[in-house]
Amino acid sequence: MTQSSLTLAQMATDVLNCADGRAKTALSHKHAAAWRASRAGDAPEIAIGSATPPLHPARPAEPELLHPRDVPKRKPGSPQGRIALLHAVAHIELNAVDLHWDIIARFTHVPMPLGFYDDWVKSADEESKHFNLMCDCLESLGSHYGALPAHAGMWRAAEDTVDDLMGRLAVVPMVLEARGLDVTPGMIALFRKAGVQQALDALEVIYAEEVGHVAYGAKWFNFLCGRDNLDPKAEFHALVQKYFHGALKPPFNEEKRADAGLPPDFYWPLADGEAPAYAR
Repeated sequence: MTQSSLTLAQMATDVLNCADGRAKTALSHKHAAAWRASRAGDAPEIAIGSATPPLHPARPAEPELLHPRDVPKRKPGSPQGRIALLHAVAHIELNAVDLHWDIIARFTHVPMPLGFYDDWVKSADEESKHFNLMCDCLESLGSHYGALPAHAGMWRAAEDTVDDLMGRLAVVPMVLEARGLDVTPGMIALFRKAGVQQALDALEVIYAEEVGHVAYGAKWFNFLCGRDNLDPKAEFHALVQKYFHGALKPPFNEEKRADAGLPPDFYWPLADGEAPAYAR
């Protein structure tokens, strides 16, 4: 089957079934470009279609995937610690590529506007860029993605929400990716202090673009709540408590979360500390 005859759902599944990280992201870029051309009227129309995405995306032989408690801890101030941090970010970004293509392929039975697919294709395309930026940084430091063990639990949110689109939006962009907004400024400061310019530049790109991914989650979550006449805040709290394992961890990047459409009264009541008065 040629690319031009693939539906978007089939393109998404194509990415999910590709194991190698660099090959997966190249395929992701290729399919995202085809979708953009189609939407711009510069290529034949691509149907959304339907597909059967794998429950788990294909993965390279390395890195070795370990339980979170078994992943070695390294001090981030050392060169080895900085490599470990970049490796962890690369792993997160590769999982994000699959998460965004998975939401496209897995929920085609839920009627959604074309803008929903535009947003997640764009997000998957950007996450593919982020993974490659991290791989380039690792290679410039004499390492590579797969050289260290990684967190085996990254796909759990997808497994838990395999049949719940609202749950997926609540947990992946609105909790997990929002957490990235909280922790990335500290990583940027660390690499700035160490004078590692390539990593600093890459993390600043990631930080700027992740706000949009959280915003897409909030936008489509609110869309579905509005369509079903549900209270978004109450629904978000119920879904996070159902699917997310543990409390949310302050401190929160309230400014960037607000930019992404997440008000404090969404996340502070779910935190492992008392919410300030303005967030109750």
